[in-house]
Amino acid sequence: MTTLLTTADIAAIVQSHGLPEVLRRMEAAIASAFRRWPEFDKVARVASHTATGVIELMPVADARHYAFKYVNGHPGNARFGLPTVMAFGVLADVSTGRPELLSELTLTTAMRTAATSVMAARLLARPDSRTMALIGNGAQSEFQALAFHHGLGITTLRVFDVDPAATIKLQRNLRAVGDLELRVCASVADAVRGADIVTTVTADKRRATVITPEMVEPGVHINGVGGDCPGKTELHPGVLGAARVFVEYEAQSRIEGDVQQMPLDFPVTELWRVLGGQTPGRLSATEVTVFDSVGFALEDYAALFLMRELALTLGLGETIDLMPKLANPKDLYAACAAPAVTAQALRAA
Repeated sequence: MTTLLTTADIAAIVQSHGLPEVLRRMEAAIASAFRRWPEFDKVARVASHTATGVIELMPVADARHYAFKYVNGHPGNARFGLPTVMAFGVLADVSTGRPELLSELTLTTAMRTAATSVMAARLLARPDSRTMALIGNGAQSEFQALAFHHGLGITTLRVFDVDPAATIKLQRNLRAVGDLELRVCASVADAVRGADIVTTVTADKRRATVITPEMVEPGVHINGVGGDCPGKTELHPGVLGAARVFVEYEAQSRIEGDVQQMPLDFPVTELWRVLGGQTPGRLSATEVTVFDSVGFALEDYAALFLMRELALTLGLGETIDLMPKLANPKDLYAACAAPAVTAQALRAA
């Protein structure tokens, strides 16, 4: 039997525990998985690109469990009433291949992305960071804002989006967070001025230069989230060249991240090395650091385990027959033959 977690189940988990607590646990779960990095079988995700977007499969496995995520990225989906990103995932038993969990990952991906951003910033941003610029105020912006506010102590948010309606939506959704000050800015340059952390989470599927070298101030940490597929970037190459750059999985980031613009010998550091104490994070108060985040399957692996655990404690989830039940495992035909007889009998009646 397989446990199914729907969007309603994930929403119920958030409402029961509160988003700050779920984000805190998510960050801890992802950090724990990254510290086990050498134990996992890892590959870059498989992507199918079209003129309107991309559909990807993201697999990862350790000795006990295999996980994958199906996820899309279609920036024009709003005109169809659909999210830019939609996802679901599976957690399976390696010893038998039996799928143990089938879960929505659209909401969960937004939370795990924000939690990963905070995990990286905890290692790379200045400890006294209190102001963040948030460039791109779409579907993931609230999660990023709240993760940094509750997890890292950000108290001032300087926001900008080319779509004013997106910023209005962000203001409305964060209005109840009384100790977080939102300042609406007229441009990217205005938003990043004086920010300790800059988070870019734009959606256009194109090579762009949202952040340019003249905008970068000493000591800033840049959390680049939106550049996540071939031909899609947010940071000018000069920004990368003047910073220490950290990535999730180098083999994937070289193809999809902002570092796709850089020579293959351009140095990057995988984040797990910092978490494991093999490599230092920030070296000085004036150093510029970049987390070139594209999203990696190990984050979804951790998120699936966490959501299954939280659902179990709340009695959420439905048990479904995703695989056939067979009296004789070699007689697969029997699983479809018996229902056919029943259907014929019903039609005859």
